[in-house]
Amino acid sequence: MDFKSKLQVFAGDILGGLNAAIITLPQALAFGVATGFGASAGIWGAIILSVIAGILGTKIPMISGVTGPVAIVVASIMHALNKDISSVIFIIFLAGIIQILLSLTKLPEIVKYVPYPVISGFMNGVGVIIIIMQLNPLLGIAPCSNTIESLEMVFKSFSNLNLQAVSIGLLTLLIVFLFPKKWNKYVPSQILALIICTIVSIKMGLNVSKISEISVSLPAIHIPQTNLHDLITYLQYSITLAVILSSESLLTGLVCTSITKVQLPPKSLLSAQGIGNICCALTGTLPGSAATMRTVAALKTGASTKLAAVVTSFILVLLIYKFSGFVAEIPLAVLAGILIKIGYDIIDTKFLRVIKLAPKDDLYVLILVFLLTVFYNLIVAVGAGITLAALLYAKRTADKAKLVNKVVYDKDIMKLEKVLEKDYRHKIRVVHINGAFFFGSATQLISQFDEFLGTRYLILVYDSDDLLDISAIFALEDIILRLKSQHIKILMVINNEDVYNQLQQYKITEQIGEDKIFFSEIEAIELAKSSFKSRVKKKYFS
Repeated sequence: MDFKSKLQVFAGDILGGLNAAIITLPQALAFGVATGFGASAGIWGAIILSVIAGILGTKIPMISGVTGPVAIVVASIMHALNKDISSVIFIIFLAGIIQILLSLTKLPEIVKYVPYPVISGFMNGVGVIIIIMQLNPLLGIAPCSNTIESLEMVFKSFSNLNLQAVSIGLLTLLIVFLFPKKWNKYVPSQILALIICTIVSIKMGLNVSKISEISVSLPAIHIPQTNLHDLITYLQYSITLAVILSSESLLTGLVCTSITKVQLPPKSLLSAQGIGNICCALTGTLPGSAATMRTVAALKTGASTKLAAVVTSFILVLLIYKFSGFVAEIPLAVLAGILIKIGYDIIDTKFLRVIKLAPKDDLYVLILVFLLTVFYNLIVAVGAGITLAALLYAKRTADKAKLVNKVVYDKDIMKLEKVLEKDYRHKIRVVHINGAFFFGSATQLISQFDEFLGTRYLILVYDSDDLLDISAIFALEDIILRLKSQHIKILMVINNEDVYNQLQQYKITEQIGEDKIFFSEIEAIELAKSSFKSRVKKKYFS
């Protein structure tokens, strides 16, 4: 790599780290307050975790810190233990150790088998929890520790609202929701709302609850004190927290793989996060995971190495040292408004847009996970969702099991495919999706489509007569985008009108092209051959 290229990489990491830090600041402050740990614990936790997990983790920069799901779990544990912070710190310490132990097993690979409706129901539930729990601070009322209490308190205290807090909270919501998306990559709406609304509060002398204090000194080291009884008592909380911390990080890793096309090792990702969270526990700060929104923002701004995560932490340190007085004046209603927008962004609008078209089984799973997440327990919700999805899939498979006489696959077509690959030197390929294309196989199939560099025409043959579930639909979309990014022309062969109608409903046919969908493999092969020949003639004889 020459000097110019190194300079571009360095500049990209600096800009990516800066952008991630600007996004992290309001979120870390808000989640710190929401969990009961305090704003300082939120921001210092993000600083410590981001730099440690960034240095020890994957080559691709992962910006870490407290996230929505993590904050909800920590707040729930705080409520269950009557805000006994020393016990919660021990639970965080133990969760970090569990993460490291998980990284030594094959369990991190299981995340790819979680059905999409389970993930969607979980994320929608977390988003709604964040919104509900921030209604009280937005209205100037003391916050509650769970959704039911929060809703009850809103109705009971509606006549005692702090109108000044409501006003500054509504101004925050207007900014974060109405700020144009195209400008958001230059100035994140959350940091803009934080600055503008805090200045308005200071200038107008509003009588509202504020952060009041932010520590600029390095957190002191705290060695967790425990005994066997505490270890047994708190183990369930630590396992719950470890699963959420790990799942968030692994899902962020999958998103990064999709963007960068670089396969991230899940074990090193998880062990780095575990070590980082142990350090957070030792310093009495909030734990966290690799944060999708912040990491994607860094990558989109040009970050490409571990330096971006270190830059993020460095900039956060500068910000709290330089502007600690200003941070102390931030109204809690402003943080509530920012968190409501974060909760809204967490909600899976992609799935909700096609919910009318989704199979009933997927809807049953989503609704169950959503309700359990909001009103009961996050881990129980995910476990119940996976179990229900597996049972429903087993039932669908069992219902279709019957004796049928089926003609053996046409040998002439098999010969034709071999001749095609030989004559065209893999410029034209035929790929069959064999077996069930459902949530269990979708992720693995996606990873296999990275092997077709050099191919110009790919004929994708879906051999099954079965309709695709929602995970397979989104996986097929991902496959199409990946192949198009490699400038590969896609043709698809299906077996029946039902599958065609489903692809049409989800607009997959538009992405491939109506004229590129066939019911006959031979017709698809002939079109690919003629298109390739005409392309070659145009290139060399025009």
